[in-house]
Amino acid sequence: MDSSLVEFTHRALAAGIERGQIRNALREAGWAEADVEAALGAFAEVSFPIPVPRPRPYVSAREVFTYLVFFAALCVTAFNLGGMAFVFVELAFPDPAVDYGSWSSARTELRWHISSLVVAFPLFLFLFRSIAKGIERDPTRLSSRPRKWITYLALLAAGSILSGDVVALVYNLLGGELTIRFVLKVAIVAILAGGIFAYFLSEMRREETPA
Repeated sequence: MDSSLVEFTHRALAAGIERGQIRNALREAGWAEADVEAALGAFAEVSFPIPVPRPRPYVSAREVFTYLVFFAALCVTAFNLGGMAFVFVELAFPDPAVDYGSWSSARTELRWHISSLVVAFPLFLFLFRSIAKGIERDPTRLSSRPRKWITYLALLAAGSILSGDVVALVYNLLGGELTIRFVLKVAIVAILAGGIFAYFLSEMRREETPA
């Protein structure tokens, strides 16, 4: 947050100017809505002669660890869901040039994906609910630095995968090599990466939207 904005807000509140007037003045000056609300939110609405600052969020090792494990569990879950779907696509539409069409050849790969999901998916759900409940109890956690890092990291990863997915689709389309098997795989990647991208994009907007 811009220090000059915080200093201005502090002086205005100390002078007894109402928050609505401060908000309107900052908007007219061209400050972004999120910055205005963050500056006003830095001071508690309590009856006291001078502005009382709110406690600033800090980065704890536990919170960083939680978000990193959450992101890792999400990646493992998405990867293995996609891997399972790929196996079923190969079984339904086998490539004549590859000996992959039998259940026996796919069983080992499916067992690995299922094993990974049995571990990663419950962990992902547990952390997802834990983080959501924490934000519900304390909305200031929306501005958590680890949360922001993970949000933008997930957006970057999902966006990159989606872009590569589209490139692969266009490349094969121009080469006249589109098959049902390939289109289904592209759709699987698009659904998984697109879902992750849409979720974290909504979380980013939620963070920037004042309550």
